[in-house]
Amino acid sequence: MSIFVKNILASAVALGLAASAFAQNKVGTINIQQAIVSTKEGQKAAAELQTRFEPRRKEVEKANAGVQALQAQYQKLGTVGSEEAKRKLQTDIEMKTKSLQRESEDANAEFEQEQQKVLNELGGRIMQVINKFSVDNGFSMILDVSSPQTPVIWASNTLDITNEVIKLYDANAPSTMAAPAAPKTGAPAAPKTAAPAVPKTAAPPVKK
Repeated sequence: MSIFVKNILASAVALGLAASAFAQNKVGTINIQQAIVSTKEGQKAAAELQTRFEPRRKEVEKANAGVQALQAQYQKLGTVGSEEAKRKLQTDIEMKTKSLQRESEDANAEFEQEQQKVLNELGGRIMQVINKFSVDNGFSMILDVSSPQTPVIWASNTLDITNEVIKLYDANAPSTMAAPAAPKTGAPAAPKTAAPAVPKTAAPPVKK
């Protein structure tokens, strides 16, 4: 077994001991989203947001009811209505359906944007509370169970082993590294001349 491999194994043992020490640290979990919306400020902000967008929601519901009424009217025509009347009604339904979709999407986008602003503002405040609570109660790390993408929302600086890993790697790396092979020198290869592309002739348009 080479000295380098032995040193790497020794480093692994050292890191294992560090992991064992880490396991003895106090780790807490929190559902940050639930915490934000469950605070008194969060409940108040949510209620104000709902009240603010209530007229917009009623407008969308009214427009949706209008489209449904037109669809019911179209179905009643069946085979008794004239083709002209049904075609006109169908066009009206399509136009109002598109308008309803745009209005609904705009309302949802605006609501989500305002909701995110509120969450960001309250999130900054609650993070200050989390930091103080974690330090005061001896926590080393707080994990957010509501966010799998970024679960660690607070961690003590003593848990960061980045520098230790770098030092162990550099200390156990071979002193001499194989130099990369020099590129072979020679006459440059003659570039291949590509044949000019033959332009495609577009087919004449088909007469209707």
